[in-house]
Amino acid sequence: MTDDERRCVHCSLSPVCLPEEGRAALDPDRPPTRLFPKDDDRRAVHVLGHGSRVGRAAQELVITPREGEVSRVPIHETRSVTVHGYAQISAQALHLCADQGVGVHWITGSGRYAGSFWGADGGVHRRLRQHEALREPGFRLSLARRLVEAKVESQLRFLRRATRGAPRSEAIEAASDRIRGALAQLSRAEAPETLLGLEGLGAAAYFGVLHELVADGVDPAMRPDGRSRRPPRDPFNALLSFGYGLLMREVVQALRAVGLDAAIGLYHQPRSAAPPLALDLMELFRVSCVDVPVMAAVNRRTFDPNEDFTRGGAQVWCSDTGRKKLITVIERRLDEETQHPVLQYSLSFRRHIELEARLLEKEWCGEPGLFARQRSR
Repeated sequence: MTDDERRCVHCSLSPVCLPEEGRAALDPDRPPTRLFPKDDDRRAVHVLGHGSRVGRAAQELVITPREGEVSRVPIHETRSVTVHGYAQISAQALHLCADQGVGVHWITGSGRYAGSFWGADGGVHRRLRQHEALREPGFRLSLARRLVEAKVESQLRFLRRATRGAPRSEAIEAASDRIRGALAQLSRAEAPETLLGLEGLGAAAYFGVLHELVADGVDPAMRPDGRSRRPPRDPFNALLSFGYGLLMREVVQALRAVGLDAAIGLYHQPRSAAPPLALDLMELFRVSCVDVPVMAAVNRRTFDPNEDFTRGGAQVWCSDTGRKKLITVIERRLDEETQHPVLQYSLSFRRHIELEARLLEKEWCGEPGLFARQRSR
């Protein structure tokens, strides 16, 4: 980081090294100038429908559904391609995406993240620094503590904000007290197992009263009954699960763009196809990028409990129409701008995710202190 601030303003690498953010970490009273791009003008392409196929024609992606019109998307206007269910993508299209740095992601019909494809990896020294830093248990614990604090505090803020302006029920007040109690103990947690327990206490209190945030007049079938997953047991939980799958795709996209190894995490352990570091970073955005927009959409009666969901015994999944509606809700949310609580400049949620990935890297590169300061407002 150069001492001459004027050189950074016109430097093409300022969104990578974040010099203004580095100076803000060293001097908290110094207001940083935003050199990081506010948003990404390219679009995320979602391929839905069984039998749909993605091919290539010159520098375009050609999407051919089983029924309906063929659509073409220029590759230079594409940020990512998400293939849902049993849609397919050709080797030629994958080559084009790899050549242009466009991530390809697969999500199952139920909304579970299945995996991603990217071009050749570079920046091996960046990942070596990450591996070396995250070998230290104490360092990992300090970062994990900040992650869990951010998630639990965001859950508390959402409950309080969504119920302001009217008398709060005893259940909401009791849940808020339990979450505050978990928050008070997080700073003293000395082991990852303790963090997991406190996070679980906060989550149980939060999801236990989430149904009270559903507006009067909404179909009772849309009210959640706690948190159920693998599989979801009600339409609201089906929306959350699918939304978290979409968020996972966005976080993986950001980590790959930054050059970090998503397989080496600081809090979560490798137990599924979801990479641990992506699960870690997701904790900062679950409430703001999924819970908040899903609750708002339910209260606007966006979803029909009969047409937008598929039931199989006790299991509930989003139908084709439900998936399309939810993708629109989440993508719009990711494009919304919000202000960083410390840096005091505004970015889209999509850019905030990438910014947090870059601020995480700064934790082991000599400019720590700004990671996991993001909160749901």
